[in-house]
Amino acid sequence: MGDPVGALKTIKAALKPGGTLMIVEPMAGDSLAENLNPVGRMFYSASTMVCVITSLAQETGAALGAQAVEKRLREIIVDEAGFGSFRRAAETPSNLILEAKV
Repeated sequence: MGDPVGALKTIKAALKPGGTLMIVEPMAGDSLAENLNPVGRMFYSASTMVCVITSLAQETGAALGAQAVEKRLREIIVDEAGFGSFRRAAETPSNLILEAKV
């Protein structure tokens, strides 16, 4: 996504007060060491080959890195897009399920 903050602001504007955004992202730890496992390696390679270059090719070119980690997503969603709350709602071995409220 070339402009995640812009997309999130658009979503926030479309939600009613108290509305909820659910985000499903690949499971990624905040540090490289947390991601040195078979699944993490696969996610890093796919993201590098598809997500990062696609984002950089767009006008704002935000490119969150080879993995959009929870810490960075929290910063973007709460601090930059202005959502009121953020939490990890659930997780699986391969996915993070995040919740943000207006």
